[in-house]
Amino acid sequence: MEAPNNIILPALILVPFIAGFICWIVDKLDDKLPRYIALVGMLVTLGLTLALWQSGTYQYELGAQVPSWAAQFQLPWIQTLGINIHLAVDGLSLLMVGLTALLGILAVGCSWGEIQKNVGFFHLNLLWSLGGVIGVFLAIDLFLFFFFWEMMLVPIYFLIALWGHKGADGKSRVYAATKFFIYTQVAGLIMLIGILGLVIYGYMLSGTISFNYHYLLAVANTLDAQLPAVAYAFMICMFIGFAVKLPVFPLHGWLPDAHAQAPTAGSVDLAGILIKTAAYGLLRFVIPFFPAASAQFADIAIIFGLIGIFYGAWCAFQQTDMKRLLAYTSISHMGFVLLAIYAGNILTYQGLMIMMLAHGLSSAALFIMCGQVYERVHTRDMRLMGGIRGQFPYLAFFLMFFVAALVGIPGLGNFIGEFLILMGSFNQFPVFTIIAAVSLVFAGLYGLILIHKALFGTPNEEQKQHYSNPLKDLDAREIVILLICAVGLLWLGLYPQSFLDISNSSMAWLANSYIPVQELVEVTEQVSTQLENVEIQ
Repeated sequence: MEAPNNIILPALILVPFIAGFICWIVDKLDDKLPRYIALVGMLVTLGLTLALWQSGTYQYELGAQVPSWAAQFQLPWIQTLGINIHLAVDGLSLLMVGLTALLGILAVGCSWGEIQKNVGFFHLNLLWSLGGVIGVFLAIDLFLFFFFWEMMLVPIYFLIALWGHKGADGKSRVYAATKFFIYTQVAGLIMLIGILGLVIYGYMLSGTISFNYHYLLAVANTLDAQLPAVAYAFMICMFIGFAVKLPVFPLHGWLPDAHAQAPTAGSVDLAGILIKTAAYGLLRFVIPFFPAASAQFADIAIIFGLIGIFYGAWCAFQQTDMKRLLAYTSISHMGFVLLAIYAGNILTYQGLMIMMLAHGLSSAALFIMCGQVYERVHTRDMRLMGGIRGQFPYLAFFLMFFVAALVGIPGLGNFIGEFLILMGSFNQFPVFTIIAAVSLVFAGLYGLILIHKALFGTPNEEQKQHYSNPLKDLDAREIVILLICAVGLLWLGLYPQSFLDISNSSMAWLANSYIPVQELVEVTEQVSTQLENVEIQ
């Protein structure tokens, strides 16, 4: 039985689009107005997400071939190509949409004082990129998914290219924006090859062209069983598409530049939400579509993840620019995401969910704080900061709190996420898990360096002239923004169950679709080694 169309799902995507468009139109009337419209638009989006959470049930029976959706919305679109506007939500996508709406509110709030030119056009780009991200989380039709996936890139390009900061080493913001665009565009094309390959194979099997999720899931599973080599190739195509966005080491080159040059709201958008779309894509499409190919590829993916963890921590350790340091910490944390996805049991998936939410909040808060520090001392170079703790008691407190969260102090969300991931993956990959656990020491190092260089020590002589008048501490708006993030992290750390309950069924379905296959792959490997031994004897 088909569920009736739920009108909230398209509204979640349309509200940011319409609000962004209105911001652009009213820009000429008043430069304050777009800010309020954007804020209202994101508050409405968050309200709709909460309404969706209240109305749907996120507990369902396991053992089904396809995931059970809590709410759906379906309209025919291009029928000859089997493309429909098909949106659906389960526990996984609901939490991601909630995170997007919340960080969207914070992004509008933190750009209040920062953005002074073309305010309307700035909010158009910001809200359209958020609308695109929500579309990615809700779209089930793979054509629609790809449409939103590509569509969210253009506004972010403009955010970085028009309102970005100057880079530390003289690189321009246009360079950073172009680099981001080329990387993600090429990755998108490679992913499209994987999607179209599946559609064509489905056409060869059944004679119908369709981009429907359930249909392509059945096609991909058939392909996975019958032609493992082709399935492996398609899986790699889709993996690369998501890996660039996540950024997995060696495909991470765009991230430090894009982060360092993006305006504060853009960085919140990039670090808090955009990276999560890739983890979502891997969970929603790669793992259930190609379980056997993914289980084969698991070791390689996790090794890349581990290199990324250490490489990101090492590069963060060496940075002097505050924003670049935080960008490299994101690369380091995403290694854990890969470990969680490919270890593939319910514990790691639930840990991943908490980690994505906590990382979204903590990294967004730290990027907002970078913007606040920059507004006050006009530099992001930590060598020039020194001794700002005496000037800003509130700012120093929040900075220490969020760095502690990022490092993974018990009692905050990041710790729960990392702990669950390490617990869940130990059984499957004990060596990899121990190596990943060692990397947490490095995280402590770069966290301490950030705090030490920025807050303590003596003010730099060159910077002293900026300090002649007493610098103003955080105002009420900035404190409210940071408090929202802090409360969220405490909630995730002290009472994660409220979030785990929502995503439990979706994650259990994913784990079920993947685990039997993993075991099968291991058995076949054992058999083949036994046969080899027999031949040798």
